[in-house]
Amino acid sequence: MSEPDSDLNLVARVKSDPAAFGQLYERYIARIYNYVYYRTGNHHDAEDLTSRVFYRALMHVEDYVDRGVPFAAWLYRIAHNLVANWHRDHARRQDLDLDDAVLIGGPHEMPEWATETNEQRRRLLEVIRRLPEERQELLILKFVEGLSNAEVGQIMGRTEGAIKSLYHRTLLALRDELMKVDVDDDERIDRIASQADR
Repeated sequence: MSEPDSDLNLVARVKSDPAAFGQLYERYIARIYNYVYYRTGNHHDAEDLTSRVFYRALMHVEDYVDRGVPFAAWLYRIAHNLVANWHRDHARRQDLDLDDAVLIGGPHEMPEWATETNEQRRRLLEVIRRLPEERQELLILKFVEGLSNAEVGQIMGRTEGAIKSLYHRTLLALRDELMKVDVDDDERIDRIASQADR
């Protein structure tokens, strides 16, 4: 069984045979779609933007030059730009449709645990959606895509050190926001309980 072609070999082939782009498409479609989905929050827009990413990549693959930045980072950069334009066009943040999210627990999980876990996931998504777009992107690239700080830096146009610093600040901000949500929930529960005692 032969080794799969490297991205650079495929890009070189695409320049003379555009049909070879299908292999790059197959290699990256799921990753780019996931990235776009987590940035937009709905399947319809994610599918539309993902198709535009690959169309744009195919139209501009002639311009791709290996300067030490992987082809995948180039694709993510295209996706980033299209998502940024999408957010500007919509001028409001899209909430994740909870019907689209997988929020049920495992088959052996007690229903009350699954409900609590689902509530925690919902809160986390809600808090993440309130973070600046740059920090949302960082969390998606690190935790959903599983990319290294160096890879994230290439995609976001920053140094690895800047990504580490942003990552640290993002986690602190996320922790503070989650603590605020918990305090707000506790206060709301206390208010409801005190009203019920009257």
